[in-house]
Amino acid sequence: MTDDINETTSLLRAKKPTPLPKLQLAIIMLIQICEPLTSQSIYPYINQLVSELDITGGDERKVGYYAISDHKGRKPILLVGLFGSALSMICFGLSRTFWALVISRCASGLLNGNTGVMKSALGDLTDSSNRARGFAYVPLIWATGASLGPFIGGTLSTPQDRFPPMFGGKFWGDFPYFLPCMVVGGFVFVSFIVVLVFFKESAPTRTGAIKGRDSENFNSSKVACGPLPLKDLFVFPIIISISNYVALAFLNIVISALLPLFLAMPIEIGGLGLPPKTIGLILATYGAITGVFQVSFFSLLVRRFGEKRVFLTGLSTCLPIFALFPIMSVIAKASGLTFMIWILVGCVLCFGAILDSSFGAIFMFITASAPSNSRGTVNGISQTTASISRAIGPALSTSLFSFSVQHNILGGYAVYAFFFVLSALALFLGRRLPNQVWEEVDE
Repeated sequence: MTDDINETTSLLRAKKPTPLPKLQLAIIMLIQICEPLTSQSIYPYINQLVSELDITGGDERKVGYYAISDHKGRKPILLVGLFGSALSMICFGLSRTFWALVISRCASGLLNGNTGVMKSALGDLTDSSNRARGFAYVPLIWATGASLGPFIGGTLSTPQDRFPPMFGGKFWGDFPYFLPCMVVGGFVFVSFIVVLVFFKESAPTRTGAIKGRDSENFNSSKVACGPLPLKDLFVFPIIISISNYVALAFLNIVISALLPLFLAMPIEIGGLGLPPKTIGLILATYGAITGVFQVSFFSLLVRRFGEKRVFLTGLSTCLPIFALFPIMSVIAKASGLTFMIWILVGCVLCFGAILDSSFGAIFMFITASAPSNSRGTVNGISQTTASISRAIGPALSTSLFSFSVQHNILGGYAVYAFFFVLSALALFLGRRLPNQVWEEVDE
């Protein structure tokens, strides 16, 4: 009897979540917030250029950085990425020609592969018992940076006009956008110092494998101590995880492109005709709802329902989101901006927050599907393919919006029907995921 009690107690203790390494996690989140700060702080004053540079910034070449992190460790690549981001921001603020702007942004893309490496490091620092809690912070930190970035850019640009007593010199007249770039670049450089001094290398040195469905492809006895060759990573667990991530990233960026367009377009051509200030408030509210939802509920939902159900539930919200666009348009055309419109806009924002929880869930699938010593390479493949889908999504969705309206296809709402069908197909793909993430094995 005593042995049974001891065994039960031991099992209960084994299920207790591992405490998160708070300092290392905080440093990872510090690295994470640098990404939206550097990418979005320039939105208020150079939106069109940024949208072009996001497509030509060299994302496809970042796979090399992710793979290098498996060989040389996460820390050196994170340091190179932070230094490159800080340097590019300073150069951007000092640029006087179009090509100087282009070169500074391209340099940022070429030198910075931190997004995938950060996820690899987060996977290294967590295990199956606490990974949901760790990944829950990622969208919150991103939303925070995405809100602070434009605020810094809009508030600190042209300081000679806003704060003439402090910034009235010729330099600030010649370089009106240097101040926000300097502030963001300075923050990134401080992050560089913090990583250099306090971050502990997280890249594993032992053999990693997975077991579960198709686990024979990851027989640990055949895996060397170094990262696996690229061809050996194209197995079902990795392929299905990355495929679902790409589908999610595509639908998410489509919604991100269509929502502000829908809010801004005049009512008579299928939008709501809202002013920029109101649109900004709506998008800021969306960021706040998303951040609070992820931190408050994501890890609880994963523990209660599992990664697959959380992923599919989040992904399924694409269906009502795309359905609500034409419904809101019809109501607005018939009755104007009634109270019902604002209720439906709120529903879209709440559905969007639930949709974002799918990212944390699929990141957990990707992390578990990869051998620990090839995690950087797998994250590199996922980030590269997702970047391609994110480059296609905005152009395709906005073009289909215009085409639907101009040719009055399905009353101008064909774009929403098209992506509604794609969302249903994405759900079918998501059902191919296992009910639980693959168990990680490190030998």
